[in-house]
Order: sequence, then C-alpha cells, then structure tokens
Amino acid sequence: MSRLPPLPWLQAFETAARTLSFTAAGQELGVTQAAISQRVRLLEDRLGQKLFVRHPRSLGLTPAGQAWLPCLQDAFTRLAEGTDEVFGSAGEAPVTLRTTPVIQQNWLALRLPAFQRACPDITLRLISALWPDDFGPEGADLEIRYGRGDWPGMEAVSLGDDAMLPVCAPSLAATIRAPADLAGHTLLHAVGFAVGWPSWLERFGPAGLEARCAALTCDSQVMTLALAARSAGVALTHRRLAEGRDDLVAPLALALPTAERFWLVRPARGEARPDADRLWEWLVASLADKVD
Repeated sequence: MSRLPPLPWLQAFETAARTLSFTAAGQELGVTQAAISQRVRLLEDRLGQKLFVRHPRSLGLTPAGQAWLPCLQDAFTRLAEGTDEVFGSAGEAPVTLRTTPVIQQNWLALRLPAFQRACPDITLRLISALWPDDFGPEGADLEIRYGRGDWPGMEAVSLGDDAMLPVCAPSLAATIRAPADLAGHTLLHAVGFAVGWPSWLERFGPAGLEARCAALTCDSQVMTLALAARSAGVALTHRRLAEGRDDLVAPLALALPTAERFWLVRPARGEARPDADRLWEWLVASLADKVD
C-alpha cells in the first residue's frame, strides 16, 4: 500500500483521462481545474513519467497514460463492486442481523426463506457472535441474544419459553430409555449456559451418573449438536433448537426449564431504518404465527 499514490491523485488522473479535460474533471470531483492540474503533476512526479500531453487547447494521453488507465479503471470498478457487495449500494444498505451460529442454523434457517419470499427487495447480512461481549448496538440493526432480556437501552421480544433436553442421533436414541442409560455415553457440554448437564443430571439422573459418563466440552452448541448428530455423544440443548431436525431426536422426554432464553433485540432509542423495521415486525409476527 505504501507504493500506491494518494487516492485523490488517482481520481484526478482517471477523471481527467476519461474526459480529456482538467476543467470537466474538476467539475465532476467538485474541485477547481487548478486542483486537478496540481494533483496530476504530483502524480507524474511520483511515478517519474508524464501521463498527459498538454496542448494549448486540448489534452491527450501519453503511451504510459493510455496503458495505465484501463488498469486503474478496473481497480475502481472492483472496489465499487466489493463495497456494494459488503455494505449495499447507496440507500440500499443491507439489514444486519447478529446472533449465535446455532440460532442461525437451527432457527433462522427455517424462517428466512419465507421472509425472502415475502420481502424480496430487502437485502440481509448475517453476522455471528459467540460470547456476550460480541453483542452490542454497533454494527447490527437487530440481534438475537441469549439471556434474561434485561439489557439496558434495548427493546427485547422473547422467542418463547425454553427448556433444556438431551438429544442424540436416532441410532443412539434406541439405547436410551431412562436417564440411567446415559451411563457409558459421552455427554457433550456447551459452555456459557446457566443450565447444563450438571443441572439436568441433578434433577433427573440417579446419584453418581455423571461420574459414569465421559465428557467432551465445546465452546458452542453448534459443535455439540454436530457431534451428537454423528453419534459421538448426547448433547443437552434448547428444545426449540432441536425442532425440525431429522438427524437429532430426544430419547428422553425430560426437559429442564431455564430462566434464560433467546430474545430478538434492537436499540430502544433512535429511529430504525424502514427495512430493519420490516424484518423486526416479520420476525415478531412469525413468533405468533409459528412461521416455518
């Protein structure tokens, strides 16, 4: 990057080369003709070659200027396309929704196709967060967070009451008919949740059951569910995250309620963008209508 001339110099050259006029280039860029001329001279000094042939009443390109112009124009085009792809074109910035990967895969993925059919004009951008510190008002229009819904300055709508229950692959489920049958299996732990295997075993399991199980700890439910689906153990997950999956079943109808749950969240103050409002309203409606 240190070898690149300053961007205003490059813009001055590209515009003047395209229009073959310092005056027209100045009008397009909102500066004076003298400013364009100065930037071009500085650029030529930096490159060590002349880019323009200056005639009394006209302007032409040198061979070096002619050879360099397509490369520079292609670079500007790629920069503009990349900016639009990531941030959206002017006035059409995508609606950014931030949440955990497990919610993206097991809850949003069931609903977003219907939203896209209902609102094809809205562009979405999903970004992932794993830990509480990953969340915040900056960088996202909406969030789906996990907790008690008591975040200052945020409006929160509950995705519904939830409970934790064991899930595993169908082949493994056939061997588990009571909590005692978990003995000898691997319990897949996901960190960061108030209710986990210790709480579930204390409520439903016989004494000493945890000591008779192997343990594997992951930093996200995405990994515990992926391992459980491959018969690598039994995961404890939120009931709503197991819904709609063919590769996971609940071998025991023993669900432990939790005070924590998932919430749809947005800043309570400030005017939301219309497209963000439409996504918020659609997701809230989908909770009542049970849109899948």
